[in-house]
Amino acid sequence: MHRDQSPLQARSAPELAPSLFLDLDQMLDEFTPLPIRAEFRFDPDMPAVITVEFMPERGPSLIWRIGRELLHRGLTSMSGCGDVRMCPTLPRELPSSWLLLESQEVEALFEVPAAPLAEWLDATYRITSAEAEMEGLNWDDFLTELLDGPDVPSE
Repeated sequence: MHRDQSPLQARSAPELAPSLFLDLDQMLDEFTPLPIRAEFRFDPDMPAVITVEFMPERGPSLIWRIGRELLHRGLTSMSGCGDVRMCPTLPRELPSSWLLLESQEVEALFEVPAAPLAEWLDATYRITSAEAEMEGLNWDDFLTELLDGPDVPSE
C-alpha cells in the first residue's frame, strides 16, 4: 500500500482490537536512531490493510496503509516490494524488524519491536482470518476510493 494523507480514516474496532501504540526507532543513518511513536489501527471492514500513523515529536503525523500480511510475514522473513518492505533484524536479545517506507517524497527506515506487533497482529487474525479478509469487499468502491480519494462536496 502507499502512503496516504487523504481524509480516509480507518474505523478502528477498539472493543475488538484496540490500537497498538509502539515506540519505534527511525534510523537517520547507520548509527543514529530517532525515537518516534506509531499507532497501528485495524479496521474489521478492511482487514487486509493496517493503518499506521507515525507521530513525530515535532511536525505533522504521517499515515501509511500497509498490508496486514506484509507486516505479519516481515516479522520472520523478507516481505514486500516497492514502497513498503519489512524483514527481521539480526538475532539479538529483543527481536525486531526493519520497516522501510519509500515514496517520491519520503524514505524512512524504522526498527519495530517484533513481539508486541506479532501479538497484536495475531489478535487481528482472530477477528478476521487471512482466508476471510477479502470476503464482502466491494472491489469497485474500494478501487474508486483508493484511486480517486473520497468524494468531496462541492461548494
